[in-house]
Amino acid sequence: MRKPVKFIAALSVMILTAAFMLVDGAAFAGSVKDIRIGKHENKTRFVLEADGPLNYRIFTLADPFRVVIDLAEVEVGSSGAGATKAGGVIERYRLGLFKPGTSRIVLDLAQPAIVQKHFVIKSRNGQGARLVIDLEKASRNTFLARMEKPDPLPVASSRGLATESRSRSARKVIVLDPGHGGVDPGAPAVTGKHEKNITLQVARVVRDALKRTGRYDVVLTREKDIFIPLRQRFEIARGSNADLFISLHADSFKSAQVRGASVYTLSERASDREAALLAAKENKSDVIAGIDLGTEPPEVSSILIDLAQRETMNYSAHFAGILVGELGKAVPLRRNSHRFAGFVVLKAPDVPSVLVEMGYLSNHQDATALSNRTNQVKLAESIRRAVDGYFLKIASGQGNVL
Repeated sequence: MRKPVKFIAALSVMILTAAFMLVDGAAFAGSVKDIRIGKHENKTRFVLEADGPLNYRIFTLADPFRVVIDLAEVEVGSSGAGATKAGGVIERYRLGLFKPGTSRIVLDLAQPAIVQKHFVIKSRNGQGARLVIDLEKASRNTFLARMEKPDPLPVASSRGLATESRSRSARKVIVLDPGHGGVDPGAPAVTGKHEKNITLQVARVVRDALKRTGRYDVVLTREKDIFIPLRQRFEIARGSNADLFISLHADSFKSAQVRGASVYTLSERASDREAALLAAKENKSDVIAGIDLGTEPPEVSSILIDLAQRETMNYSAHFAGILVGELGKAVPLRRNSHRFAGFVVLKAPDVPSVLVEMGYLSNHQDATALSNRTNQVKLAESIRRAVDGYFLKIASGQGNVL
């Protein structure tokens, strides 16, 4: 007699409203009611329950081992897309908006496991429709042999990303890049928020501060909680003919005492071990979102690594120096506050680029300040002053770093 499934986790997902799109394009209102994960002898069962139709695709990725489920777009609450611990062969999962029209669930596997079967149980007796996925432990070789490759990653629609070409006016174009987003939540804050939400809030405040001057056209790489691949972020800057690219992040650290802002510019040789570790962590964003990085031709990867040109890197470092000085008037700074590392997002060859770590979400003071509107405005004004100062020096010839 078959033993009953023992559910080791009943993980409620805070998702209020969803729009499920059927294949024929018709829209249906619905919501995800629950996510449950259960373990039964040789298998782990993942169940997603919804009160609307369920249309999905599943594929697997190796190194690290992941199962990826794409669904029609659902709206996700701020706590619904974080890394949620699970059980069985599933170490944790994340849920978030991957691109317009598509939400993504990524199951991080604790060990290789194959999809034994998957199916949908229709709604009945007051219970919502359920997507059921059974996972079975496997060897690495079996996992690789049974792997299903995803469709090529589509380029995210520019609709809502404000990627217009530079206007014909004399205004400079500034691209602001709120780090993380969608299925990639970034670092968790001790206050309960996620990095992706804080960076988007701050980016909007910085945008407003820059636009009020009348001197800048401002583009955000994302206007909402959506995942944007790293390389597409700097391609948005290039497509906008950007004069500056500013990526906004907030770090976390094992020690809750560490706090303060820092500014990073590109170098394949990191300035210190901490900078190298941070770049390695940030560069895993695409892995976290369930992208198959093996689909990129080797020659493209080689070009991407070698893109940075000395001229652009010099201008980036010049702006970083001005920015550190202005940030220091508004927020605490780390020691050696201008650092260097190989961040993928900074590799546009022709756009001066910096990555700003605005503070540490593992520190209560920094996390609280970064969520506070008054402090966000102070931070934004310091960035605005740095941008003003940079272009003033460039225009006057003082900033000629060639």
